[in-house]
Amino acid sequence: MEKSIRINKYLSAAGVCSRREADRQIAAGNVKIGERTAQIADLVSSEDSVYFQGRLVKAGQERILLVVNKPKGIVCTAQKKEKDNIVDFLHYPTRIYPVGRLDKQSEGLLLMTNEGDFVNKIMRSGNRHEKEYLVTVNKTVTDSFLNGLAEGVPVLDTMTRKCKVERTGKRSFRIVLTQGLNRQIRRMCEYFDYRVVSLKRVRIMNIHLGDLPSGAYRSVTTQELERLEQMLAGSSNDTVRFASSADHQQLWEEEE
Repeated sequence: MEKSIRINKYLSAAGVCSRREADRQIAAGNVKIGERTAQIADLVSSEDSVYFQGRLVKAGQERILLVVNKPKGIVCTAQKKEKDNIVDFLHYPTRIYPVGRLDKQSEGLLLMTNEGDFVNKIMRSGNRHEKEYLVTVNKTVTDSFLNGLAEGVPVLDTMTRKCKVERTGKRSFRIVLTQGLNRQIRRMCEYFDYRVVSLKRVRIMNIHLGDLPSGAYRSVTTQELERLEQMLAGSSNDTVRFASSADHQQLWEEEE
């Protein structure tokens, strides 16, 4: 790093968390520069030793972005108290965390990264990035059911956005969302008296799950990353929503 930059930008560039969350952690006294507690206006350079919650921050670390096929039964959290957490399941050698969430009984595409701002740009609902799911329900899929899903459903005191829906079988369909309300697809189906039997995410923006085996992961390709960065160019990186101060890097806007 050739020049001094704001401490929050330093933490974001190191993949620790977003700038906004960095400001919160600094204000809470969880960031130190050397032996002194950092202040929000502080500037740092590569010569400084920065500590986040007692751990030395390595600036300029390589961005990690993994495509994971999350199995059922694994929980999308970095909290060690959850015995089936995704971080322990993968045993990845570098600290990474999930981009959004799939609930415990859902499966499929999950992105994991070490960069907070990158997470926010993908997951922030206002950016309207597409996420695609394959869904199986407990009874025959009708035209009226699919049309109802597509037009919007009252969920959690709001109307879901219009979305793309396509029948894929007698009891299955494909749905593309641009938002991530809590358990959105399950709640949408329940509104029409349908119960989700299986739910699998197969795409986030331009990243496809493909034939990646359940429980496996891969790095995004150079081509995927270049296209993803193009698609994110105009996106806000405002923090979405954090689960708790103890798990500051978990973004829980989405839970399908």
